Amino acid sequence: MTSINALSFLKEILAKRKINFNQIPFNDFATSILDNEVKKVLSNITSLPQRKIVLNDLKSKVLYDYTDEFGISFLFFTTSTERKNIFVVGPYLTITPTSARLLEIGELLQIPPKKQQLFEQLFLSIPVISRLSCLFTIITTICEKLYATTDIPTISLNEERTVSVPPITQTLIGNEPEDILLDIKTMEQRYVFENQLMRAVSLGQINKATELLASVSESLFEQRVADPIRNVKNYDIIINTLFRKAAENGGVHPIYIDKISSRFARQIELIKDVRQNAKLMIEMFRAYCNLVREHSLKNFSPIVQKTILLIDSDLSADLTTKTLADAQSVSLGYLSAIFRKETHKTISQFVREKRVNYAIHLLTTTSLQIQTIALHCGVMDAQYFTKIFKSLTGKTPSQYRDN
Repeated sequence: MTSINALSFLKEILAKRKINFNQIPFNDFATSILDNEVKKVLSNITSLPQRKIVLNDLKSKVLYDYTDEFGISFLFFTTSTERKNIFVVGPYLTITPTSARLLEIGELLQIPPKKQQLFEQLFLSIPVISRLSCLFTIITTICEKLYATTDIPTISLNEERTVSVPPITQTLIGNEPEDILLDIKTMEQRYVFENQLMRAVSLGQINKATELLASVSESLFEQRVADPIRNVKNYDIIINTLFRKAAENGGVHPIYIDKISSRFARQIELIKDVRQNAKLMIEMFRAYCNLVREHSLKNFSPIVQKTILLIDSDLSADLTTKTLADAQSVSLGYLSAIFRKETHKTISQFVREKRVNYAIHLLTTTSLQIQTIALHCGVMDAQYFTKIFKSLTGKTPSQYRDN
């Protein structure tokens, strides 16, 4: 295999995982290539902190591994001692960042609250490679062909990361009549179990978690593939889909469901041990139950449902009663009256409570500054934000975080 064919083959493999692979002149790489590669994905970012990479000692026949302060990773290598060109793999992520971490990154990059959601969608479009060993194996194999050697060291420009590859086991399925009857019984039990889970989620019965999930047996999980981890992932994908439909049946609008469903879809693909499955199933069950308890709209009229959706979709927006009424082409008085009748709260009270509850979430799950939290909650004045927060909690935001 020639060098050109080997590199083309590598590019095709990486393209299937939506990972960029580019050949860059050395001088361009040394100045800006990593930022430019990130900006291709995060197209609304105009500036990034300067990356400190020393390339003076860059050697051929070496694979370099680099991860920046945001968790964005790259692999790069050069094919010649003259260092004319560098081949860059990335950007990619090794783990999916939490919502709290994305908010903190947004603060570092000075992302306005109104653009935070777009920023998060763009950031999460960076491919996640959970099994780094596969990626390293592919690239080092290509490098071995390019360099005609089997000794390709990897140098990490950050702290070393350990990579584990889970074993693949073979599941044997019997074809005897007794085995078939057992399979039918197991299938029936699984469907009963899944229906019980869906009903509990649609009613928001979070207290059923222990009762329903504590007795889960491995026999319920159909062995459709040989790899036990892939098998668990496939079943969790099914459960995530069932819970999503159950939440919708419970009166939750898709705008709420989609975010949590996407989050669990990413978590499922990061499973590395079958023992993680039980914990994740409980987490999914409770999260969807809480979604129904907090966001079920089935008891409200369409106009109140839409008002609540408008409020929840962007707490940093202008959420005055007039703005919400104009958005639905109804009178301010009519909207105020029907909203209070059905929720037993004024729109102002409802918005204030939503903003303070979101502030509490950010205070307890992130290290964002108080001023940044105020902006995410739609309050431009930090002092006024503190006043509102204290009126509902009895503490200032700083006191609440300290305690």
